[in-house]
This record gives sequence, structure tokens and C-alpha cells, in this order.
Amino acid sequence: MSRFTHATIEKNSILLLLLSLMAVSIGGIVEIVPTFLIKTTIEDVKGVRPYSPLELAGRNIYIREGCYLCHSQMVRSLRAEVERYGHYSLAAESKYDHPFQWGSKRNGPDLARIGGKYSDEWHRLHMESPRKIVPESIMPGYPFLARTPLNYRQIENDMKALRVTGVPYTDEDIANAKADLEAQASSEADTEGLMARYPKAVARDFDGNPKEITELDAMIAYLQMLGTLVDFNAYENADFNQ
Repeated sequence: MSRFTHATIEKNSILLLLLSLMAVSIGGIVEIVPTFLIKTTIEDVKGVRPYSPLELAGRNIYIREGCYLCHSQMVRSLRAEVERYGHYSLAAESKYDHPFQWGSKRNGPDLARIGGKYSDEWHRLHMESPRKIVPESIMPGYPFLARTPLNYRQIENDMKALRVTGVPYTDEDIANAKADLEAQASSEADTEGLMARYPKAVARDFDGNPKEITELDAMIAYLQMLGTLVDFNAYENADFNQ
């Protein structure tokens, strides 16, 4: 009986098409409907905020130089990765990333938790000549970043464009963008407004040259904030021994 039924369906193209559509529809409903029934697919996580103007400028340079081609920013929930890089990545950490920087290759280490791991001096030397820090590194040097003044004339437009995608930059954030960027790249500026708008922002002279804001300032500011916004002590680590 089963052979007769199967043969009948295969020989009747209309019946085969209708049954195929029915199977696909049922599978689609089972997969898609639950996403509309839950409040959100991304859990809100305390501490996650939009990038400050200087961090955003650094992220733009990171993308421009293709750093995502060799470095990922996603720690998977595997024991080996958690032990090496730290707490596995949360979806909410990337909710303001357009585009996200999860990456697909690791010619170099994952950078999701690089913030605060090394000093600014370490990053300066590493960007100038990676093999000064890691002799076996295959990363190219980026010494020009320290010599290139940061062009942030359009930083407000970058923030406006991101607001269209859903990043919650306010009119106040955008109006103070240039002032906040300059304050964060200085060791002596008044950072009260900056800290109110961007909690946990680190403000200092990142590139060792207080006379000028360079692309290296922005790049290091971006790297130094990665993985620092969320207090992972509030989350229970997965028990990998089970």
C-alpha cells in the first residue's frame, strides 16, 4: 500500500506540488510563528549602550582596514573558547552593530573581550609593528594610523544614519558629538557630559600624542571598550563539566 501511494504521488505532478507546498508551509509556520509570539528575540542586557563618537570613529576605521577579515568578535559557548577568551558572547552586545563584526575567520585571536586586556602602549606598538609584540604574528603593521589626523567632520551624519537603523542616539547625543569625541581623546577635558551619555567610556590620550587626535586614538578607544560594558559577574557561567 505504501509503495502504491508513493508511486502515485510521484507520478502526479500536481499532487506532488500541493503536498510539497503543504510540507514547506507547515515547517515554515513552526519556525516563524514563535518569533512573533515572544516579546523580543534579543534579551536586554544592562550596560550595553551605543558607541561614543570616538569609539564609533574607531569602529569605522576597523571596518575600513578590513580587520574583521582576520579577527572575529564572537566567543562561542564552547569550553575551549570561554577559557581562552572569556564569557561567551551575548546577542545584545551586537544589537547596535551595523554591520555586526562576528567575522568568519581567526587568523588572529578573537577580539570580543580585548578591552582593558592590554595597555594603550601595547596597542600603539602592536599597530606600529605587530612582530615587536608577537614575533610569530602575520598581521601587517598600521603605522600610518598614528600619523593620520582623525577626520570627524561627518561624525554627526554617521550617528544620524545609525539612528535610522534603530540605534537610540538622541538629538543631544548628535549635537554634542564633536565635543564628546574631543573630550574622550583628551586627558584634561571635562568629561561629565560624555560620561552621562556614554557610561564606562574611557577618556584619555590613547596614542601618546596630546597635540593631535589621530586615527590611532579612535582605533585604540574602540578596542579598549570591546567587552567592557557588561558585568558578566551577574551571569552564571555555563557548567562545562556536566
